[in-house]
Amino acid sequence: MNTPEPQLAKRSPLHDFLAPDSIAIVGASADPTKRGYKAMIGLIKDGYQGAIYPINPKVDMILGVRTCPSLADVPGAIDLALICTPAATVPGLLVECGKKGVKGAVILASGFRETGPEGAKLEQQVLDAARAGGVRIIGPNTSGMFNLHKKVNLLALANVKAGDIGFISQSGNMLLSLVLEAEHNGHVGFSTYVGPGNQTDIGFNDYLRYLGEDPHTKVATLYVEGFRDGERFLQAAREITAVKPVVVYKSGSTEQGAKAASSHTGALAGSYAMTVDLLRQVGVSVVHDSDDVLPVAEGLGLLQKAPGKRVAVVSDGGGQATIASDRLAEAGLELAVLSETTRRRLGEILFPQASLVNPVDVAGSTDANPALLANCMEIVAEDENVDAVFLVGMFGGYSIRFAEDLLGGEMRGAESMIELGRRSSKPLVIYSLYAPIKPPALRRLHEAGLPVYSSIEHAVTVLKALGERGMYLRDATGGEPLPPAIPTAETEALFATAKNEERALLEFEAKALLRAHGVNVAPEVLVHDTEELGEVAHRFGDQALVMKVVSEDILHKSDAGGVKLNLRGEAALREAYDQIMTSCRAFRPSANIRGVLVTPMAKKGTEVIIGVSRDPIFGPVMMFGLGGIFVEILEDVAFRAIPLSRHDARSMVEQIKARKILEGARGEPAVDKEALVDLLLKVSSMVTAYPALAELDLNPILAYDDGYAVVDARVIVNWAV
Repeated sequence: MNTPEPQLAKRSPLHDFLAPDSIAIVGASADPTKRGYKAMIGLIKDGYQGAIYPINPKVDMILGVRTCPSLADVPGAIDLALICTPAATVPGLLVECGKKGVKGAVILASGFRETGPEGAKLEQQVLDAARAGGVRIIGPNTSGMFNLHKKVNLLALANVKAGDIGFISQSGNMLLSLVLEAEHNGHVGFSTYVGPGNQTDIGFNDYLRYLGEDPHTKVATLYVEGFRDGERFLQAAREITAVKPVVVYKSGSTEQGAKAASSHTGALAGSYAMTVDLLRQVGVSVVHDSDDVLPVAEGLGLLQKAPGKRVAVVSDGGGQATIASDRLAEAGLELAVLSETTRRRLGEILFPQASLVNPVDVAGSTDANPALLANCMEIVAEDENVDAVFLVGMFGGYSIRFAEDLLGGEMRGAESMIELGRRSSKPLVIYSLYAPIKPPALRRLHEAGLPVYSSIEHAVTVLKALGERGMYLRDATGGEPLPPAIPTAETEALFATAKNEERALLEFEAKALLRAHGVNVAPEVLVHDTEELGEVAHRFGDQALVMKVVSEDILHKSDAGGVKLNLRGEAALREAYDQIMTSCRAFRPSANIRGVLVTPMAKKGTEVIIGVSRDPIFGPVMMFGLGGIFVEILEDVAFRAIPLSRHDARSMVEQIKARKILEGARGEPAVDKEALVDLLLKVSSMVTAYPALAELDLNPILAYDDGYAVVDARVIVNWAV
């Protein structure tokens, strides 16, 4: 198996109370139906070695532990307080926590921001009290937390074992689902769990950093309904994914799901597609199905990564080999092309009827000797064209299906696979149709750290995550974002003028901004009256020209009759000018028309679009895609957070489904992709240089085999900056 990456040094303050040496249970109870009782049970039954302080002024003893009337009466220091009392009591209790020096508090109560304005007001009081006393708070509206290596089980969950999966979830039921799935699996365990609730104080970025630094956590796993500080989360994720895997299941992929998430936690749910792209940009493994969460977390925790996406399939059944091949292709993985040496070595140990190309079908060769499957896996793993090995079939069940005396061969095969996994940098993933009944050979594999799956689909999802992580670590790390561009006095003046007049940049101003930062923009002339048209006609000669109205009050120029094409000569320009003025004044009589823009018509090319907006959660985000129908109907676009690295820009161009059009389709020439990458980087650097730039829309851009042309540009200004 792959050796886990080194851990980060501990810098997170959350270590002080997520691994507490003393816990106060505020609202401790002798009533078995109360959370204050369940938390006591969880600590006592799991053998927590720290100090437990039940806070209850009405009784002297709970479950054999002496109570204290209040936090002030606790005789020792308190690392963590679990507050089990109603919402209205929380601000006052946090004041007491601050006076006592409590480091962190878990607030279970609901009734805050998620309920409306009054709840939001109460939540602000909670935050103010916590900050005044120096208390960090988990929640409110949280399901709680556990740290199983510290034997802190405040949820009193039974049959959950300590392991290396850290889990942060906005749904308590999602935790319960994974715990039950892990219990059935029998080999998966958890390190720390936290329900972040409303994230009033501590957000996903803080929890992620803690899990990244936690030596007991090999993979950080998150169920997210909505981020509150996406920029900080991306910053943390970029750092954490460099040393250990991060898995995210983001709900709200549909309009209905997004509404449900918002009503559940008051979360701000942004575009699902955008969020997924931004998470993958920083190396996060995103899963789309809830039942993939635990398999992917387990697989990444055990195997960490694959060098790439080329998979060798070894199978003892043709049908399942075909299914595996289909699923691999659908997942964007490749069937590795086996070398001649590999095929020859396989042929030396398998029956003549065996298929020696990928997928490798042993065709009955292993029926009497199942250990031979391990030999096949070793041979293909040594092929330099292979990044991962996928065993598909009935391994573990030979002694059940054929003869009991084959158990020894299966166990020897299992030991050989384990040894191969230990010395190989290429992950071994096993699917067996006998996995649900856990025969001895499969139990041995699982105990030794080789994941075994009962679903081909789950196994392929894991292989995809391993390949994507390996390629991210290979390609993205070290790809530093470009520094911000340097504004000039002229470009700063453009924004100052627009701000003073409370408008967006006009088209010629937006193009001047682009031109100042190295973007290829065609020459153009701003014409204020017909007297200037003679000089314009002389300047451009016999070129076909475009004339467009310039007005901040007319955004869709074509709708207003404000665009004229294919103009040649002074007479045509004068006629077009008069028609534009007449049409636009009829369309909007009050419009402030500043003139017309005249520029040579761009030659035919492939339309693409670049857009920038400042997302309220993730900050400045760039979009790229093909223009026209592709962006309007198919929504075939890619998103990245700004600033971009060259890897980010190149991956945007390669991500869109219609990329084959860029590569040349139906006889059209391929476009200059590197020119588009350069354009994306220049726009990214420009955006970072101008905080007042709120939105940017370059649509269309015509891409050619030798560059590009920005045909239209729009920049929205944030007047408050």
